[in-house]
Amino acid sequence: MTPADPLDVEWLRAHPLPTLESDSDKNSRGRVLVVGGAEFVPGALRLTGEAALRAGAGKLQMATVRSAAMSLGVLVPEAAMIALPAQEDGEIAAGAADRLAPLLARCDALVLGPGMNVSAQTDDLVAGVLAVTEAHVTTILDAAALTSARELQSLIARHEGHIILTPHHGEMAILTGQSAEAIAADPAAIARRVARDFQAIVVLKGDRSVIAGPDGACLLHEGGCVGLATGGSGDVLAGIIGGLAARGAEPLWAAAWGSWLHGRAGRELARTVGPIGFLARELLPLIPSLLEEPGRS
Repeated sequence: MTPADPLDVEWLRAHPLPTLESDSDKNSRGRVLVVGGAEFVPGALRLTGEAALRAGAGKLQMATVRSAAMSLGVLVPEAAMIALPAQEDGEIAAGAADRLAPLLARCDALVLGPGMNVSAQTDDLVAGVLAVTEAHVTTILDAAALTSARELQSLIARHEGHIILTPHHGEMAILTGQSAEAIAADPAAIARRVARDFQAIVVLKGDRSVIAGPDGACLLHEGGCVGLATGGSGDVLAGIIGGLAARGAEPLWAAAWGSWLHGRAGRELARTVGPIGFLARELLPLIPSLLEEPGRS
């Protein structure tokens, strides 16, 4: 099998992000819709939504259960809030897909899953959302939405490489039915196979992350750090990728750039704060300047 290419500054320079002209307005920078959270886990969307804006997206909409929407909107005043119906357990109701359909028609990137819990209702919600999302919309399936994806292979494949799956090894074990140990033994092979079978981009997260595409492309990112293994870190990564995709980056490039930015921000905090103990939200202010780093000589 062809070895994975290193995801480093040289790769980023060879695969630049779309240029934003000086007269670009917020509409031309793209719209991101983030769907997730629950009555008792509203903060995940704050991390994902702000990360999308920090990565350069022009507009942000966040959809969560009605009981959490108001406070989340105050926390992220740059976002438009959408209140969704909830189940008795405080999770988003499966029927919310119908409420989201008009918004999905007008977004450039969708991030689905942060702050949601695994359940049969989540499976129904994810299936319903994907069914009404246009194939050209780059869609990031994160957290609980990943486990729902295990039964949605044909539906995901119909999106022709515009869906990005972001599992850690435990979530990949659920997605594939293999053990976490088997995945750790050959993560590149597993990521490539899932990318091919689902016709999707796969970001298999770990101390050495693998980014794979349905055409066999495979990148290896070794620039993370142990401090990134903290609550909310994956929510930030999903938001960065969504923001870059909204700006017009191809799905594989958005996934690769997002992985590099996330890891680079973690290393910077490890240097200035400490190897562990920094918070996921502390990654956010670093993203804009790090976007420029690969272009510096």
